[in-house]
Amino acid sequence: MKILVPIKQVIDANVRPRVKADGTGVDLSNVKLSINPFCEIAVEEALRLKEKGKASEIVIVSIGPAKAQEAVRSAYSMGADRGIFVETDQRVEPLAVAKLLKAIIDQEQPSLVILGKQAIDDDSNQTGQMLAGLTNWPQATFASKVEVDAGKVDVTREVDGGLQTLSLTLPAIVTTDLRLNNPRYPTLPNIMKAKKKAIDVKKPEDFGVDITPRLKVLKVTEPPARKPGIKVASAEDLVKDLKSVGAL
Repeated sequence: MKILVPIKQVIDANVRPRVKADGTGVDLSNVKLSINPFCEIAVEEALRLKEKGKASEIVIVSIGPAKAQEAVRSAYSMGADRGIFVETDQRVEPLAVAKLLKAIIDQEQPSLVILGKQAIDDDSNQTGQMLAGLTNWPQATFASKVEVDAGKVDVTREVDGGLQTLSLTLPAIVTTDLRLNNPRYPTLPNIMKAKKKAIDVKKPEDFGVDITPRLKVLKVTEPPARKPGIKVASAEDLVKDLKSVGAL
């Protein structure tokens, strides 16, 4: 079974983003970039399925400017087999990403697509669902447990009031939640090997997909500063303070 894992390079989760002075976006100059955490979990889950003998090949797909190829190499260092990179300097919205992935799926014919539920830079949470719509494949979102057997994938996800388990017939789309696994740290030998592995570089035109943005960003601003918290000596003091601000 072949697993396709789309990933995105974003600002590292430990870096505080800076808004550009003109408010047109986030400043990415001299900022550490990494695989989106939810995408990294998707890579890890695909690797675990391969280690269990449920998958034979893991193909990574990423889209973005040339430097975003580093995300594919990071996935290589974790253990992925092959990588496809669609290079573009244009801003790519979720629907355009889903259309490119659909074109790649038509070529690669994977049995399972695992991707992060959302990217931490825009929190759109749309690509997986749009991809399922374009492919007409069954989907399960926010997976906290994935089990593959006999042409099906069982996905457990958290819902209000407990857990829900869905059984999907392959091929299928699965998006990952944080509780699914803890991604492994690449070893130094694997990092060195990853630098030499080939990446299949494409352009959006190769797939005949129009990625022209349909949304216009009006302005990007910093969130309002949060007031500092205080410590209280006892529960009685906490109740007193809450009453003083009208919270009780």
